[in-house]
Amino acid sequence: MTLPNDSYDAIIIGGGPAGSSAAIHLANRGVRVLLAEQKKFPRAKLCGEFISPECLDHFVRLGVMSQIELAEGAAITETVFYASNGRNVSIPSQWFGGRRVAALGLSRSEMDARLLTRARQVGVEVREETHASNLVIDSDRACGVELRSANGDIRIEHAPITMDATGRARSIARRVEKNDRSAKRQRQSRFVAFKAHLTGARGAPDRCEIYVYRGGYGGLNSIENGMSNICFIAAARDVRRLGGDAERVMREVVERNQRARWTLANAKNVSPWLAVALDGFGRRSLVPADGLLTIGDAASFIDPFTGSGMLMAMESGELAAVSLTKYLPRLRHRETFQLLANDYRASYDARFRSRLRVSAVLRRVAFMPRIAEATIFTVGASDRIRRRLARSTRTHVDEISVGVR
Repeated sequence: MTLPNDSYDAIIIGGGPAGSSAAIHLANRGVRVLLAEQKKFPRAKLCGEFISPECLDHFVRLGVMSQIELAEGAAITETVFYASNGRNVSIPSQWFGGRRVAALGLSRSEMDARLLTRARQVGVEVREETHASNLVIDSDRACGVELRSANGDIRIEHAPITMDATGRARSIARRVEKNDRSAKRQRQSRFVAFKAHLTGARGAPDRCEIYVYRGGYGGLNSIENGMSNICFIAAARDVRRLGGDAERVMREVVERNQRARWTLANAKNVSPWLAVALDGFGRRSLVPADGLLTIGDAASFIDPFTGSGMLMAMESGELAAVSLTKYLPRLRHRETFQLLANDYRASYDARFRSRLRVSAVLRRVAFMPRIAEATIFTVGASDRIRRRLARSTRTHVDEISVGVR
């Protein structure tokens, strides 16, 4: 079935925090939005499940804060980074920014379901269990999608803009890029990420703990219902050596870190392990084709230890919505789309370029335990340096006051 040409102004593929955020901001501006999500919510998602204080300001603007509060997540007042030898440095949550003094530990199944419900409330047409099987391309421009669900196939043509919010998979953008001979060949994944919910962990309920070990790092924090979320990255070679067994990887790789070994000694799984191969960090193409924008992890994958992944997802969704509404009335003209694309790239670079660069430097440190130990020792001696590093994963470095006390 083909829908009428003027059914939607924007199509968003993916119902996570980036897709839902963009959809809500657009609908609040009078834009007709279709959001297609492959899964049925609520659903588990591999994620650190650390929601930084700035995200709570976004929830307020999105009109979903009251529903988030009903989920009764855990208040997290500090993040503590542990070197393999147990040496540590603490970052208070209030240093990250925002109007709140505490971060929030909340499962993605709870958070994402509430955001998607809010999208429906403001007028977004949400279709769950709906797979985007293909892009509609006309004269080298993305102008719609083909959707597949249990109810049949739908073809949507002549939508001015499509947004890929499918996360690291980038399932829409890659349909364009795989046909681009200039695109780089995807390298074999060097890392694998794992996640599960636990009970019995010894970590303090108001603390997020980050563990550094050879070949990766991991994090643990409390979430709702007295559970903890463990999420960690390990070198693919170690995962292969241990037969892909997540429990063994946690016990034999993550627990090389002294603090992790103590904290996780009596922990028990209360959810299945989730795993995903990681093919890289950092910036991806923001505009893979005319008519197509990427947001969230599909645009950039920032290191989880920064605790700013969900913040970037919601920020990028809002940036894309603001750029789109500037040009939507004239967007059917190709030259107008170039103005939109340039506007989105410029606002995205201004917001994220610095924090992605800082994150890349910190990642190299985290993957080298001896250097990480020395860095933690040095940083721990100065509140000024710690505060500056905390803000540098969120704000342009030039905007950070160096005179803080």
